[in-house]
Amino acid sequence: MAAQNAAVDSTADSVRDREIAVEQTHLDQVYRRLEEKIHEAEFLMNDAAKRGQVGTPGALAERDAQVFRAGIHLNRLNNEFEDFLFGRIDLVLGKDGERGPDGAYTSVEPADDAIRPDLTADIAETLHIGRIGVLDTDYAPLVIDWRAPAAAPFYRSTPKDPGRVIRRRVIRSKGRKVLGVEDDLMRPEITASLDGRELPAIGDGALMAALGRARTHTMRDIVSSIQAEQDLVIRAPAASVAEVAGGPGTGKTAVALHRAAYLLYQDRRRYSGGILIVSPTPLLVAYTEGVLPSLGEEGQVAIRALGSLVDGAEATTYDDPAVARIKGSSRMLKVLRKAVRGALELGDAPERLRVVAFGRRVELEAPELNRIRQNVLGGTAPVNLLRPRARKLLLDALYAKTGANGRHSDPELAAELRSAFDEDISTEDDFLGFLNAWWPELTPRRVLAAMADERRLGRWSRRDLNPRETRQLARSLRRVGPDGSGPLSVHDVALLDELNQLLGAPARPKRKREMDPLDQLSGLEELMPTREETTWERAERIAAERTEYAHVIVDEAQDLTPMQWRMVGRRGRTGTWTVVGDPAQSSWTDPDEAAAARDEALGSRPRRRFTLTVNYRNPAEVAEVASRVLELAMPGMEPPTAVRSTGLEPRFTTAGEDLGAAVREETRRLLEQVDGTVGVVVAMDRRAEAAGWLADLGERAVALGSLEAKGLEYDATVVVSPVEIAEESPAGLRVLYVALTRATQQLTVVSAEADRPDAAGVPELLRP
Repeated sequence: MAAQNAAVDSTADSVRDREIAVEQTHLDQVYRRLEEKIHEAEFLMNDAAKRGQVGTPGALAERDAQVFRAGIHLNRLNNEFEDFLFGRIDLVLGKDGERGPDGAYTSVEPADDAIRPDLTADIAETLHIGRIGVLDTDYAPLVIDWRAPAAAPFYRSTPKDPGRVIRRRVIRSKGRKVLGVEDDLMRPEITASLDGRELPAIGDGALMAALGRARTHTMRDIVSSIQAEQDLVIRAPAASVAEVAGGPGTGKTAVALHRAAYLLYQDRRRYSGGILIVSPTPLLVAYTEGVLPSLGEEGQVAIRALGSLVDGAEATTYDDPAVARIKGSSRMLKVLRKAVRGALELGDAPERLRVVAFGRRVELEAPELNRIRQNVLGGTAPVNLLRPRARKLLLDALYAKTGANGRHSDPELAAELRSAFDEDISTEDDFLGFLNAWWPELTPRRVLAAMADERRLGRWSRRDLNPRETRQLARSLRRVGPDGSGPLSVHDVALLDELNQLLGAPARPKRKREMDPLDQLSGLEELMPTREETTWERAERIAAERTEYAHVIVDEAQDLTPMQWRMVGRRGRTGTWTVVGDPAQSSWTDPDEAAAARDEALGSRPRRRFTLTVNYRNPAEVAEVASRVLELAMPGMEPPTAVRSTGLEPRFTTAGEDLGAAVREETRRLLEQVDGTVGVVVAMDRRAEAAGWLADLGERAVALGSLEAKGLEYDATVVVSPVEIAEESPAGLRVLYVALTRATQQLTVVSAEADRPDAAGVPELLRP
């Protein structure tokens, strides 16, 4: 059996390599043509410069116009030269033979005889989709501009409504090198041929092809249900919240990504405000970026991990479960509100203000200053934005002490006197120094660092956290350091975002645009005094400045804490939403609290709920083991239906005294049996240790903590000590369920003594 699996994997690998080579050949041809076009644009610019030597007004005007046009064309080619080819569609013959201006056929529906009665067909047209259109020397399309009508099927085609599309391919490239391909079959039941050879499918498309061409009616019914339920989500009306539930392997992430592509193409103007895709971990972001069909324009879709949503912050460490529960709780909102006010009094805050006005000394003592502070803080405005009000009330109090209020009965003279007083006092170094010390401009990191003092935090959290929670929170924040520059966890990032709202962020200076060589071309001044931003420059600037989005997609939404929901909610206050998750995989311990925060973030928008029911990631043998844990974690919840069987039962083994050696041996064995990756899932506090176990096994062996496994998949998985994962947090059983559902082919469970394995090595938690 192992030899048979190895042969299958080898075949799949050779097909993948061959298809990558096919796309590489086409990409090389495209780049050669692009270089020719660049040379043509450069020739036109040189020719235009020579025309200027004629000296007549007509020649000069013609020169300027030609330089302008050639410069714009050259600039566009150079800016969009890299990484611009991202898709391909293979189509059957259409109902008519008319071609559009881009050289592609205009027909949307297949010809009546395009698909034969025996469910075979020939590919009549292949279109590559990219950022700009490229024609060969015979004006045949090498690349179709993604905005062109001919490219629409790349975004609009679904298995339920495929049109002429048989296969849609996502091409991943970097520079001039094709890195990988991923296929979606729109008609998996069809056997299509291209140039006399059967059209291959890579990735999930290969699985769907196998299912779609299965001989039993049951399998074909399953394929139809996958197509129908996923298509409903992709095409759901956007003016609402689409809530998508589904167990492991049901394709939630892929459906959400295709929905992003579909929405943006359907209504580009509406979603010009951008689409934000939020993933729980950086690992899942990397995976998502690899499978997302590129939308053809930078800055339109932002893929962010929860720990990267705040500008200038990046989560690089983890909190233990007890601390994570504290930081994620909505109780932290009250603690932070008190902290931002308390932080104003840190350091050497002066207790007396002394100035000289009208020839005499005027002072404000500590009790008066405290009353002014409390008066200023009586509002709800961000603390940093209250500084102008604090300055005004200080000046009011000082002016009142001078006795000048009744000096003039004439309102105009009184106003002039007061204006002169404010101008004199507010520009004095003593007053400015006092104001900076008494009402400093606070930063979120500075407040977070101040919370590391346990006594101080105790005053701010007395009514919201118990002494033990206060101690745990303060100790976890000591790593931030006094200046706030230390490492952050994903939960710290949500706290920073909340603090940013409570404090008010100062305006960022605008970045200066670098000079472009085109700015220096002679003759352009009259036609184009200031060069317009290129598409890339504008998209880059908008993406950097954007804080709210037109549509927000939340992946693995069941894991968001209440504080994280507040952070994500701010990004989509005026937008529409797609929320994807599975309650059975939730690692958050209080679902009701999270649900309340989620409802607040989503607001009163109408909601449409969808459920994906088919698991086409896990073999039935793996899914059956995982279902035992699901019954313990959430009694009564039905798992998704696994649609395939490999005949390979999960392997159970007991580690003995050397857990690392046992895990290493099992990982080595799986690496010999599968061609892809092997994920080794351990409890969070064993991550570094597990990495050491696998140190010299190569990059195909990946060690990861239980919370890092969410949303990922591996050809084979080694789950280490299920009881350690189950007991590391109150949500541990649900986290274990996630770990057991990552494998697409084989699962191995390595038990330690605490797992109480039976004679067959099956741990107590996983017994039927």
